[in-house]
Amino acid sequence: QVQLVESGGGLVQAGGSLRLSCAASGRTFSAYAMGWFRQAPGKEREFVAAISWSGGSTYYADSVKGRFTISRDNAKNTVYLQMNSLKPEDTAVYYCVADVGPPSRLDEYDYWGQGTQVSVSS
Repeated sequence: QVQLVESGGGLVQAGGSLRLSCAASGRTFSAYAMGWFRQAPGKEREFVAAISWSGGSTYYADSVKGRFTISRDNAKNTVYLQMNSLKPEDTAVYYCVADVGPPSRLDEYDYWGQGTQVSVSS
């Protein structure tokens, strides 16, 4: 069982930056692929980024590539999402996810956090 707790969301102006953190419980954090999804009001949930258990492989949605960076610190049981050059269309609730399988763009992860709100003003 893995519990995920996100933090770092907030309100920022367009062009600004935020860093989301996701703290995971459990001793086998390093065995899990991790990722981030987001859901804006009235829209379907969408993939944002994912990272392999070692951190050696990362994947991004085209809409965030070059602006967002996913990373992890297995010693701290934490995964991060650095978000730069934020746009109003990045406004959404961001969810941290984990799975024992390989990283995926599909929302089939076993474990989900409660979400953190990111709001970008124009």
